[in-house]
Amino acid sequence: MSIDGVILAAGYSERAGQFKPALDLGGKPLLIRCIESMAEICDRIIIVAGFNFGRIIELVDDLPKVSVIENENFKLGMFSSVRCGIREVTANRFFIIPGDQPVVKSSTLKKVADIKADIIVPRYNGKKGHPVLFASRLISEILAMPDTAILRDFIHSNETYILDVDDPGIGMDVDTMEDYQKIRTYFIGEMQ
Repeated sequence: MSIDGVILAAGYSERAGQFKPALDLGGKPLLIRCIESMAEICDRIIIVAGFNFGRIIELVDDLPKVSVIENENFKLGMFSSVRCGIREVTANRFFIIPGDQPVVKSSTLKKVADIKADIIVPRYNGKKGHPVLFASRLISEILAMPDTAILRDFIHSNETYILDVDDPGIGMDVDTMEDYQKIRTYFIGEMQ
């Protein structure tokens, strides 16, 4: 069964004060680390870019299985990027993850993908995280939601399989430079 990955990387990175996708994490851009965690399990990886679109293209230039699409309405918020990305999905199922979550383990994605359900959400120590795996037959329902919608509302209003995983990375994102330092420390620890 085929799986696409949708990485949401269209935002301004305002709270971080720097362009998050390009931040260095162990010698590679943060966005590349996010792609690498999905590469083994996903047939295609769709990156939704908006702000600094050209820089995203530079970061992922020539990577296999990766395509970049532009969300011209990224100022409307993350749900506009979700819509943009899932319109490109051609696989039976798809993961969605924010592009500022670079330390999710590939093994976690594999465990999530092994579950047969329409929506699978990973959970670590009682806290739900990303990426979420969806059946592609749900795309039309998601696209029909109002512009003001939040994908979390769709998840909560549908039957969801919660999978407990041993991966703190599912809840680690870079909102601030303090978050970035925590992720760098975690990443270095995992590599040793």
